[in-house]
Amino acid sequence: MEIEDVINAVGNRFAAVVVAARRARQINAYFSQLGGGIGEYVPPQVHSLSRKPLTIAMEEIAEGKVTVEKQED
Repeated sequence: MEIEDVINAVGNRFAAVVVAARRARQINAYFSQLGGGIGEYVPPQVHSLSRKPLTIAMEEIAEGKVTVEKQED
């Protein structure tokens, strides 16, 4: 995975930062709630060797597991 893959999947580098940060927070919340039986957050969608939520989020975006809906202004 390269950062260019993430940027190309999202559209621009600023949107890539926002999308990756949001997904990383969701992944972090998922790991925090494990064992609680709540099941509110979606688990990571890729198998990663990294334990860092931001890296996992970027791998998901690069592989097309996370989609971005573009809004018209």
